[in-house]
Order: sequence, then structure tokens, then C-alpha cells
Amino acid sequence: MGVGQSRRCRRRTPRDRRRGTTAAARGGVESVIVTAPSPTGLRRRDIAALSLDDVLTVLNTSVDGLSTDDATARLTALGPNSVRSHAVNAWAVLIRQFNNAVLVLLAATAVLAYFIGDSTQASIVGIILFVSVGLGFVNEYRAERATAALHSAITHEALARRDGQFRRVDVTALVPGDVIHLEMGELVPADVRLIDTNELECNESILTGESTPAEKSGEPADGACVDDAKAIAFMGTVVSAGEATGVVYATGANTEFGRIATHLGEREPETDFQVGLRRFSYLLLRVALILTAVIIVTNVLLRRPLIDSALFGLAIAVGITPQLLPAVVSTSLATGSRRLAKLKVLVKRLVCIEDLGDIDILVTDKTGTLTEGRIDLVDVVDPAGRRSEAVLRSALLATDVDPSAGGVSANELDAALWRGREPVPNVTRLATVPFDHVRRATSALVATECGRVLVMKGAPEQMLVRCVDVPVAASGTLAELFSNGRRVVAVASRPADGLSRLTPADETGLRLQGFLVFADNPKTAARNSLAQLAGLGIEMKIATGDNPKVAEKVCLDLELRSKGTVVGAELEGMDDVEFRAAARNHTIFARISPEQKARLVSELRRTGRSVGFMGDGVNDALALHAADVGISVDTAADVAKDAADVVLLDKDLDVLAAGVAEGRRIFANTIKYVLMGTSSNFGNMFSAAAASAVLPFLPMLPSQILLNNLLYDTSQLAIPMDRVDDDQLHAPSHWNIAFIRRFMLTFGPISSLFDFLTFGLMLGVLRAGPTEFRTGWFVESLATQTLIIFAIRTRKVPFLRSHPAWVLVIATLSVIAAGIAVTLSPWGVHLGFRPLPWQFFAALVALTIGYLVLAEATKVMFYADPMRLADQPHRTRGPEHRVHRRAARFSHPDRLPIPPRVLR
Repeated sequence: MGVGQSRRCRRRTPRDRRRGTTAAARGGVESVIVTAPSPTGLRRRDIAALSLDDVLTVLNTSVDGLSTDDATARLTALGPNSVRSHAVNAWAVLIRQFNNAVLVLLAATAVLAYFIGDSTQASIVGIILFVSVGLGFVNEYRAERATAALHSAITHEALARRDGQFRRVDVTALVPGDVIHLEMGELVPADVRLIDTNELECNESILTGESTPAEKSGEPADGACVDDAKAIAFMGTVVSAGEATGVVYATGANTEFGRIATHLGEREPETDFQVGLRRFSYLLLRVALILTAVIIVTNVLLRRPLIDSALFGLAIAVGITPQLLPAVVSTSLATGSRRLAKLKVLVKRLVCIEDLGDIDILVTDKTGTLTEGRIDLVDVVDPAGRRSEAVLRSALLATDVDPSAGGVSANELDAALWRGREPVPNVTRLATVPFDHVRRATSALVATECGRVLVMKGAPEQMLVRCVDVPVAASGTLAELFSNGRRVVAVASRPADGLSRLTPADETGLRLQGFLVFADNPKTAARNSLAQLAGLGIEMKIATGDNPKVAEKVCLDLELRSKGTVVGAELEGMDDVEFRAAARNHTIFARISPEQKARLVSELRRTGRSVGFMGDGVNDALALHAADVGISVDTAADVAKDAADVVLLDKDLDVLAAGVAEGRRIFANTIKYVLMGTSSNFGNMFSAAAASAVLPFLPMLPSQILLNNLLYDTSQLAIPMDRVDDDQLHAPSHWNIAFIRRFMLTFGPISSLFDFLTFGLMLGVLRAGPTEFRTGWFVESLATQTLIIFAIRTRKVPFLRSHPAWVLVIATLSVIAAGIAVTLSPWGVHLGFRPLPWQFFAALVALTIGYLVLAEATKVMFYADPMRLADQPHRTRGPEHRVHRRAARFSHPDRLPIPPRVLR
């Protein structure tokens, strides 16, 4: 079986994460193929049925491809090979800002105030609306531009024959008539009529929904559906085995995939982070509506003017709702994306930054992550361990490079094998069977001066079972090489004079010639990187196709504590319960297949853990699909980069650790704003509701409530730039509405208590009238609800053990000063304020200090309560949350498995 063939992984085929896409494709692809003509005027089934010569004639090309000038002219005429543009539309971004219940409430309040003649209140609400929409627009517009830049930063290339020679070109520059070469692990960049194939198989699940790869050949086939089109490779499908050359006959939106993608919806599904934000907003909106109804009914029963009561109730509703929460979140994400971009971490969607901070298990490959990633051939030995040039010569014959021509290989082991060596003379390669992840080997049929020879090289375990009369010394030689941490490839051969073509069935009866010994040394900096990840509470697990002894030696050298090693052969016979226990109780998983990697990730997620998987090869694609966060690198195989949520421009665990910390920092700062809104806002609005029921006048005018809220929210815009305590980064955090509700019901009454003390001060001591009362409460509520951020932002003693960012300190103090200045200024009279005596401000200082001290004491008891501690936002979620998220998260066409540059 090739990549993606496992029946066990059927529910998570590339991409089960995009089930909506697969379903849409399954329902519409057949009619598209029948009815849609290509740019040549022929229908797709006609292309499949035509002979190769006829196809080349229709496309006005040849097997030698196009000239550069001809390709440029066709690109100008037909446009780039892209499905849909990522151009940023400012108007669309602006309109989306109004798709918010809170903003609709604000707009309704402003309109109502304007028509009843309260221009002051209408102006204040308008300012709030403008600030919220403006900040949301600026941040989302910048985010979309960053996303567009990301799609340009992550490039994909195809091997196209131009001017008679194969060269790398950007996939967006492909045109009908281009002759391209396809290899295992690549995403087919356009619709291609195949010319020559070598054991080619393509995973077409994105079009058909079937996980079993489709066999391909260059022979014309008569059929109208994808399954019958064996001579065609479709854009977006994955080369799961073999290689081929073909001629491009359709690009961009004219491909089968392109027409499906352009008909899919544009709405991106919500992540857990966005769902949590929405649920929190709805929680406060429900509280606001209840308070508004109670206030209006109470004031009507007290025979107060209906209009004044309605405006006051709406002001209370606006005051408790988190108007600037979208702006705070978008500011946090935009700030985080800029920080991550500097660290060379590219996140495909900004909200995935929070997902990155969510992981608590990282499953990674070994090569290039824990090791240098540079493979060097250090020795060539016979089965007894003696140096042998004959083994090297045989190995050079079984590579993906023609031995008579030499050259550069795409395979890292073959590249190391050929480095610095001349072509092998007097040999002709007649046939090959390319490498795949089931056989784990490559074979070639070559003609030499002594006759035809079948030469094969591959993983020792796979090779030895194909050999006869294996020398006894071979096992000891292998064990010694593996114990030294070396990567080993076995080489074997046999005479093949009777063969004219080569198939996997011919790879038997071989004689072991010896071993190629490669070195990939551990990274010097990897030890520190592993320590950083451990400090973030992330458990490391190694999933590798290499020998277990090699993996164990690397972990030993890097001081990575291992809980044990298990190999793929042992995992194969395990049921789900046994596999899950093995996944939980082991650190190193060696000699495992792509399907087993995906199963490993899935079983770890079922234990309630959030799993990140880091890989860069086609054999990692299934696991990248299955993980909560797929992580790849810019130099990865096309299918791996597309499967990933996060792309690292440097394959370095230091960079990944910084990305995880940034995701957690963003969530922590967002929660600060949320807890502010649920404590001080709720307390103040509850106080207003209670006071309005007992006072003979409104405790604060609607315009004053809105101005207070505007100033308060303005101070909170500095929260995204605040520092986060290190201990908040040691474990992932999640939305927990129950915890937020308890926080609100604990700290909200404390805020109300000091409001009531202020009421007693104004009425009982200062004998204040309505104007002075409103002014005093305006100043007190603004001071207390803004200063409380310094207690809420940390579980430590503020300023002494946890230092806030200076920008937050300055913003908070500036807003308080601005609020006091408004009451003392000439404009204060128009807003219903009056200057207060110095005695009030002396009492205000005492009240504020008392409030902060009581809040700090309550905070200590609140977090010390084991029941409340169990419900804190950092509690690990169950797997059902992630399963639901993965089912919906990737239904957007931007997430379909084609190169990001194709979705330009």
C-alpha cells in the first residue's frame, strides 16, 4: 500500500479534515467533467481518449515542451495557474465588521438617541461604534494582507521542460502545453495528460472521496469519470507512488479541481478560539438583555418617562457588552503574527496562533529536527564490515539518477551518495521501480559489460528478507553500525539476463553485497530547544522510519529522557486499546509506516491531549492531517506543506518553542480583557440597575455611562502588548465559560460593594444632588474598573512579583486623568457633570485602595479553591471538542490540498 491506502485511516483520508470539500467534490465532479470544455475546445473525456500524438497536436506542443517565449505568451493570454485570487478587498473587510450583535446594538442605540433629540448620547455611541469598527477593520485588513503575503512566501515549484531542458518553475507559471515531471510526494499542479509512467499511483480522494490510490498509465482510456481516466493526473491529487512525465492541458479554474473549488463557499469555519469568543459574547449579551428588561420595567413602574428609561436601559446593555473584544482579539493576533513572522513562523490563519499555543504533545521526526539534516556518506562496507568499493558502485546504479549521467538527486540519501562522484561508465539503465514507503527500497535493471543485473538498495530489514544465503556476520555488522547512531542502507543484486522489464515481484532471490553507512549528527542547539519545550509543558515523542537504535542514540546524545521504544512491527498487531497505551507510555516510535504515524497521532488525541505533529515528507502527510496542529517547513514536500497549519522557515525547535509561547501569550492577554469585562463591567452595571430602582433620579445619564465605557475600553487596548507571567506559559489554556461565569459572580459583587459605598459617601456625607452624585460615581467607577486590571492580569502580587508593561500602566493612568479632566472642563457641563470638592478625591483614593486590597485578597482565595482551580481555563479539554473542530475546520477551499501559491 502507498501513502493514504490504509483502510483504518479511511475516515481521515486526505483530507478528512476537509469533509465538506470531499462531499462537495463527490457530488459534482462527474457532471463537471462531462460538460466543461478545456481552453483547447475539447472536453475532458476527449483528452483522455485521444492518442498522445493527437493531444500534443491540439496543444501545439511536443514531448520536448515549450520554449520560454511561447510559455510566456500563453501565460499572458490564459492567466496564471491559480484557482482563486487572494487579493484583499477593503470594502468586504469593512462590511464584515458589522456582522456583530454588539455593534448592531450600538448602532440601534445611536439611531434611537438621535431621533429623540439626544445628540450628545448619539455622538458618544457613534464614537464607540467608530472606534470598534475602525480597530477591527485595521487589524483584519492587515491580517488579510499578511495572509496574502504568506501565500506568496510559501512557494511551490514544478519540474517543467522549457527550451528542451527540465527546470524548476513556479506552479503559477505553468501553461497548457508544458511538459512536466511528477515524482512521489508531489501535488499534481495542473490537469495533465500522461506521456510516460513508472508505477505511477495518484491519491484522488479530493475528487472521488476514495482513499485507495488510482493506478495511472500513458495509454488513452475511454471514460467520462475520474476513475476511468487512467491517462490523466488531476490538479490537487497526490502522487503516492512512482513517477511520470505528462503534458499540461488545463490550468487554474479550468481544471476539474478549480471548478469545484470556485463553487465552494467562502466562509471559513470557526476554531475553538473563535467559538469561545462567541459564546462569551452571548453570555454577556444575555445578561445585558435581562438587566435592560428589569431596568425598563422598574422605571416604568416608578412612573418615570419611558424614553429616558429605555435609553438608560440600552446604555446599561451597551456598558456590559464587550464592544472592543473583537478589536482586542484582532490586535492580539495581529501583534502575535508580526512577532512570529520575525521568528520565521508562518501561520496560515491568524486564529491558528492560538491552536499552536494549545499543544501539549509534540510528535516529530528525527532528521533535520533533532539532527543537522545533512546526510553524509561516511563508509561503505561488505557484510563482514570491511570497506568495499564494489558495494558503492552497485549502489550508484540503484538511484533516482541515471548512473551514466550522474547529476543532482532529489533524494537526500542518493544526493549524499553521488556527492563528489563521477558517472558510472559502461552501464545503461533499462528500468526502475521507484522508492515507496511500503517496500522502503529502490531497484534498477541495468545493462553492464557482464550482462543484465538487478540492483536493489533499501532499509536493511526489508532487504534481508529478499536475500538468500545472508552471511552470518551481517547481523553483527548491522548491530554495531546502528549502535553508533548511523543510518544504514543495504545493497543487494542478482543476475537478470532474462528480464526486459522490472516489477516489484522481481525483487527476490538477491544476494547481499553490503551496507552504505550515512551520518546525520545531532544538532548542537537541539538540547536547549528540547529544554525550552519541556519548560512549556510539551511532551516530546519521536516518530521515525529509522532504526530504533539510531533514534535511541540521538535521544541519548541530546539528553532527551525516553520512556521506552516501540517499533512498527509491534504496533501492527495491536488493537486500539493496546495501541493507545503504547502511544501514551513510549517516547520513540521507530520503523513505523505513514499510516502508523497517523494512527499514533489519532490515539494520542483520544486520550484528551492536544497533539502537534512536525514533519516534512510525503510519509508525514497523513499524520499532519490527523494532528491538532500540523507543522512543516518551507523546504518540505508539497503535500506536507499543504497539510500543515504552520510552516517554519527554519526547521528549528527553537522557532517552534517561540511560536507555542506566543500562542499562549495571546490567549492569556485575551482572557485578561474577558475577566475585566466580567468583573468590573458587570459590577458597575448591576450597581446602576439597583440604584435606579431606589433613587428618585437616574444614577448616571445614558451618555455618561457610554462615555465611561468608552474611556474604560480605550485603556484596555493596551492589553495585547502586556507582559505575561512565565508560569502562564507552562501549560496550554482553553476557554471555560463556567470558570468565567464564576469569576463574574465572585468579583462583580466586590465592584458593586464599593459602588454602594460611593453612593453612601455622596448622599450621606457630601449631601450631593443628582448632578454631583452622577459626577462622583462616574469618576469612582472609572478609577476602580480600570485599575483592577493590575490585580486581574496576574495571579501573583501585582508590581512586586509581576510587572505590567509600561504601555498598560500609562494607558490606564491616562484614561483616569482624562475622565477627571472631563468633569472639571467647560465641556463637563454639557455632559451633566459638575466639579467635585477635594474631600471627594481624598475619599476616592481611600476607596480605590480598599477595593484593590479586597480584590487581591479575594483573588488569592479564589485561586486557592481546589474546585475553582479545576475549572480554570488551562484545564485540558476532552477529545470530543477537537474531533468536532477537525470535522468542520477544513471545509474552506483555501484549505484544499493544492499548493498555496495555486490559490494565489
